[in-house]
Amino acid sequence: MAYETDQFNNRAQPIADATEAFNQRVNDTIDAAIADWRGPRNDMKVVNRIYHSIGGHHWVDKLERWAMNSPEIERLDTARRESIYAGHPIWATRVAAVFGVGPTVKINGVLVGSDKLGHFLSQGRKFYRRYLRYEDEARAAERSAYTERALFGQMATGSYSNADLVANYEGYRFYRSLFEGGVVNQKPAILQWTGDGWVRQRDFDWADHVNAYWDEALNVNHYDDLLYPHMKTRLESFCPQYLDDPTAWEITGEQELIDRYHHLQLRETSELRLPRLCEDARGGGLVTAASAQP
Repeated sequence: MAYETDQFNNRAQPIADATEAFNQRVNDTIDAAIADWRGPRNDMKVVNRIYHSIGGHHWVDKLERWAMNSPEIERLDTARRESIYAGHPIWATRVAAVFGVGPTVKINGVLVGSDKLGHFLSQGRKFYRRYLRYEDEARAAERSAYTERALFGQMATGSYSNADLVANYEGYRFYRSLFEGGVVNQKPAILQWTGDGWVRQRDFDWADHVNAYWDEALNVNHYDDLLYPHMKTRLESFCPQYLDDPTAWEITGEQELIDRYHHLQLRETSELRLPRLCEDARGGGLVTAASAQP
């Protein structure tokens, strides 16, 4: 079971952006996957080589484990006793209570839970395989949402992570963009088949995939009936931090993200976003960066 993560705590603490290191890791993996190619074109062989190198069949993928331990990556570590799950009964938080809270890293200027790396690589691969089977992105997305409701999501953890679904989908876009142009920001495919092997014709870049909807403090989870009252009270405790720096808790250009992910079955959780939760802190009315100024 993947760790739960917490992007609410330590949000104001400076942390180095690790995009370059993560990019290098993935590009090196792609290069290794196509080196010394033998035989005809086989797209899934490439996908599987990448997956087995930095993904994995265990609860914590290899790239995620590397991010949790590498000296190249700066992390925000939060102990469970200090996290958004602190003080909650074990039946309410389940996974966080047993496994602890995973670290947060910064990619493309976004605070991202380490678990999202596994979703990108492993669940993204499953999404891609379903897309090939169904030839229908919406059907593949429905299965991804079902998985979040069941084994990896709400039934196991008490939370339905919108950010998990976004990371799953972006992983699918990555695998598809290995071979198809125009999938990611009108860029050419990452790889080109020459007739007897592969060449990488452009770099992979996490910035093509990571955005504010990967951040669970912005794209807040949906919680089940057991967990919701505990989480609502806990999130309200962050209103002082919100009022200190409202811009750190707001999404810029959200409509573009809403349009991109409209078919992923993300759940409505705007009532748990701090601008809404903290409206009473300024005498009523939605708190924004402008209204929070003294």
